[in-house]
Amino acid sequence: MVSHPRFAAIPHAPCNMLISLITSALLPLIALAAPLTERDIEERSISGVIIDSDFPDPTWYQVGDSYWAFSTTSGGLHVPMAKSSDFKTWTRVEGYDALPTVGAWSTGNGVWSPDVVRVGNGFYIMYYSAESTSKTPTGKSAHCFGAAWSTTPQGPYTPLGDDAIQCHLDQGGAIDPAGFQDHTGRQFIVYKIDGNNMGNGGNCNNDVAPIHSTPLMLQEVDPKDGYSRIGDPVQILDRGDADGPLIDSPSLLHLPLSSAAGGYIYYLFFSSNCYSGGLYDTSYATSVNGVTGPYVKSSAPLMVTGTAGLYSPGGLDVEPGGYRGMFHADQATSAAVRVARTGTLTFDVGARTVSIEGDESQ
Repeated sequence: MVSHPRFAAIPHAPCNMLISLITSALLPLIALAAPLTERDIEERSISGVIIDSDFPDPTWYQVGDSYWAFSTTSGGLHVPMAKSSDFKTWTRVEGYDALPTVGAWSTGNGVWSPDVVRVGNGFYIMYYSAESTSKTPTGKSAHCFGAAWSTTPQGPYTPLGDDAIQCHLDQGGAIDPAGFQDHTGRQFIVYKIDGNNMGNGGNCNNDVAPIHSTPLMLQEVDPKDGYSRIGDPVQILDRGDADGPLIDSPSLLHLPLSSAAGGYIYYLFFSSNCYSGGLYDTSYATSVNGVTGPYVKSSAPLMVTGTAGLYSPGGLDVEPGGYRGMFHADQATSAAVRVARTGTLTFDVGARTVSIEGDESQ
């Protein structure tokens, strides 16, 4: 296993009684979470490879017994898609592009990290980041993120509006959008400011001083359309020394916790370090003071190189109830092909921790 800086950087948190998501912590969220079966509950481990071609930054959505997964651009498609009827066996839909046309604000290059949600008007919304037609103040290419809509979860999706939702061009761009709806019905997008795009070189362009900030931001949007902004974005987390050059790929959920403000604890999953090396990981931070934080990073990452035989696991996307997630890991030890896997999570909300079980024999 690659030595990881966060294991030594932060003291380990104490362990309390383990609360699995199949107990009372999950019951109030059944309406939001995908339905579980007895077989699902028994199978608690990291899967083998479910999509064995390049499928980085995966996201997934379930309706009944149908599942759809989407990824960062590959194979000449803006947004590739795979489908499943049981969340275990997946088939890539060859040649199908879930986002055949991007918004007018984008060049169409570099479509990254899609995410799908359903909003109050009944439509499905796909958030995605892509190269902007505008550049940074220093003339560098940069990404913004926007939205597209469809009447079905599998699409195809049509761009919404002429403008991106957020750009932050003066800070390097905006990438990795992911939707989140809280228990009151408020709708948010969590995303990353691409500060390492403004870096001075080295690992992921950001390990030569001065190191640039790569904060995770929270933008509230209208829950009816999932697109119209409400107020200004709020910073909820940033990189630290143990995170290397960056943090990215946020995914947000909340679970009941009576001692927390408002009765919920918020888990913010993210990856840290550079995706193209062995230190890339899946980490998390928690807040017991509401969706805007403050968030406290965990004592150790959730997954690192060596966990269940994985190399460079990242880009975890977690369902609203938090039980199941999908992520990528390098096919061998190169980010040239990042294959998709799934995992199941167990939470100890009192200790503000989460674990993922792995089986290297799978």
